[in-house]
Amino acid sequence: MYDWSQYRTLVGQRQLVCLARAVLRKNRILIIDEATANVDPRTDELIQKTIRDKFRECTVLTIAHRLNTIVDSDRILVLDAGKIHAYDEPYTLLQDPTNFFIKWCSRRANRRQQLF
Repeated sequence: MYDWSQYRTLVGQRQLVCLARAVLRKNRILIIDEATANVDPRTDELIQKTIRDKFRECTVLTIAHRLNTIVDSDRILVLDAGKIHAYDEPYTLLQDPTNFFIKWCSRRANRRQQLF
């Protein structure tokens, strides 16, 4: 049987190399797809900090499934089945209990509580 943990490590390392290349190139636009999906929590924190620090003056488009990855973004666009369900600043989205973003956050929180 294949050891998938090794693959996960390789993907995580590849993500770190790509991020380092973007930093060195001083890219003005960064598009990342769940950049921290294949790394441990400590590396996740390092990647998030690096993105916030090194790309502060850049356009960063983040495709994410984790709230902590996007909660400090300037704007959040929530898509489901190809339809736009919410678009605004995180604070504004969190103020409206009827919007899709709040429902998504609640589902994530409930799922997390069930795991622990």
